[in-house]
Amino acid sequence: MESNRQMKFRMLELLLVLFFMKECASEIYPKAQNVTWFSINFKSMLTWSPKPTNYSYTVEFSKLGQDRERTPHCIRTMDTECDLTLELKNLQDYYTADILSEPMRGVSSDLVEFPHVSSKKFSPYHDTDIGGPEFNIEVSSDKRKTTLHVTDVPTALFDVDKNRLNIRDVFGDKLQYKVIYRKAKSTGKKEKISKSSVIELTDLDRGVSYCFNVQAFLPFRALDKQLGQLSQVQCSPEEDTSIFGEYSVGVIAGAILIIILAITAIIIVIVMCCRRRRRAENTEKEGLPLNGV
Repeated sequence: MESNRQMKFRMLELLLVLFFMKECASEIYPKAQNVTWFSINFKSMLTWSPKPTNYSYTVEFSKLGQDRERTPHCIRTMDTECDLTLELKNLQDYYTADILSEPMRGVSSDLVEFPHVSSKKFSPYHDTDIGGPEFNIEVSSDKRKTTLHVTDVPTALFDVDKNRLNIRDVFGDKLQYKVIYRKAKSTGKKEKISKSSVIELTDLDRGVSYCFNVQAFLPFRALDKQLGQLSQVQCSPEEDTSIFGEYSVGVIAGAILIIILAITAIIIVIVMCCRRRRRAENTEKEGLPLNGV
């Protein structure tokens, strides 16, 4: 009985020692806070706070369920961010990261386990934000069709030949674009979804200026991650809607000639009618008997 009590007492002592050591370690090496993944166009950064003073941070990361790894530039660092773009090689996988609070470089410690905090899970393919694309506006010569030529946004990724990849290279035919457009002098908006980077609009009024926004659309993602950032607004030029803008000089000259001929014909008819009436009146007067003096 006595030995059992002693064992329980020793275990309690050990637990208390470990607890106070952990609390002491947390005071000496405060845990990181506000751990956040920040990623745009596949440039993926892990950020946190506060700025360390007499301690440092080490970042460990892994795919879910696998062993953790470290990247050399994020070991015992005094920074509060770590660029993991090149480390997250399998874009569609989900990753987590731990930020350990450790002694500064060159300083030793007897602690076996340092205070740490874990990030939320993150997948570059499903979670990176997509920036606003650039595009050009082309209006057909007959003003019946407006085409937007969208430039696929470049990413922070490169292929084996060191060529920069764009979002079309990464997402393929899963990438779509959403166009929001309105008349330049109106607030009413319309939308169009296109699977192509060349977007044709044929429902616009001829000669009217329209304003456009474009953003990437990834329908396979969670709702809050489907839309990329909006592009800058661009407006098509307002065309000349006068008669001279709608018709050629030859057509206008022909119309004027027809109008002149029609007016001339009307004048001739009126003049002839007036002459006939006068002749009729004169004939009637000549046929009347003379009055006596």
